[in-house]
Amino acid sequence: TVREVAPEWAGKAVVKGKIQDISFNDYKGKYVVLLFYPMDFTFVCPTEITAFSDAQAEFDKINTQVVAVSCDSHYSHLAWINTPRKRGGLGEMNIPVLSDLTKEISRDYGVLIEEQGISLRGLFIIDNKGILRHITVNDLPVGRSVEEVLRVVQAFQYADKSGDVIPC
Repeated sequence: TVREVAPEWAGKAVVKGKIQDISFNDYKGKYVVLLFYPMDFTFVCPTEITAFSDAQAEFDKINTQVVAVSCDSHYSHLAWINTPRKRGGLGEMNIPVLSDLTKEISRDYGVLIEEQGISLRGLFIIDNKGILRHITVNDLPVGRSVEEVLRVVQAFQYADKSGDVIPC
């Protein structure tokens, strides 16, 4: 729920082409955009995830890390990342791609479709104190906008600093 402490998470991820363990605690003091997607090697997912990856430099400027998450294994993530973009892969990534093979993270964030074992397109903005500030959950066919997420993160950061309310 918005305004509550975000559920903690940890798992294996592909970071800069290598499999490693990452956790929520690795990003303490930063804003985190947790980006759930249904599964690797699908049509909408690569365009959406690569758009967020390509924008990570913009997120870095506002002390924010994007982390993509699905219920696929870290080996599947690595294979997808090693597939060139022109062949439906992700190619080189600037964001971690986290495996939620146990489905615990998706369940904790309320985006798991139990019968299918996949996640809805959830997007969670967690502030630098670990508080959930924004939640968006889309049904499977509709992706998310990088520009809108950048706007929302910047709006929260400005509001926190100034105490002002931010219009659209």
